[in-house]
Amino acid sequence: MRCQPAPGERDSGDRPLIQRRRDGALVAAVDGIGHGEQAAAAASKVIELLEGNADEPVVALLRRCHESLRDTRGAVISLASFDSHEHTMTWAGVGNIEGLLLRANLNANPRRESLLLRAGVVGRQMPTLAATIVPVLRGDTLILASDGIERTFTEAVSMAGSPQAIADRIVATHARGTDDALVIVARYVVNRVW
Repeated sequence: MRCQPAPGERDSGDRPLIQRRRDGALVAAVDGIGHGEQAAAAASKVIELLEGNADEPVVALLRRCHESLRDTRGAVISLASFDSHEHTMTWAGVGNIEGLLLRANLNANPRRESLLLRAGVVGRQMPTLAATIVPVLRGDTLILASDGIERTFTEAVSMAGSPQAIADRIVATHARGTDDALVIVARYVVNRVW
């Protein structure tokens, strides 16, 4: 994962999380509204809540976050929960954090899937939530990117290299340079997310 604050800011309002769960892992990308100290405070509040409740379903987690953020600027959040027993990923998102799942199997159809985003702001305006469950196989790669990353990264993203190398490459070539930027790359390796 790679996270950097907006130019001139010390704190980033974008926060990542990869947390072990009883049955796999929870991956979260959180973008506090705006940037700077208040955005960072909202994002930190979400991360703390997720760390303490990672075994809950993603929709329940988003609802918890909504209640927790009512006294803040709010945040946009994308969550993905990997289940290593069922070999599935359940994901849901509110706001504009891009989610992309790239299949390791070159013959898979579809080869890539995008997270269905719901318009809204967690803590302010919550949409009707629905999670999507997709099967995952060893080597499938999840990418979550905040709005500090140009959306064009999805067009030519390569799975070559480690998850860290992929995240670094996306930030180096697609960061807007005007906002906090976050990229999380997680690769499914059956009993863990790397």
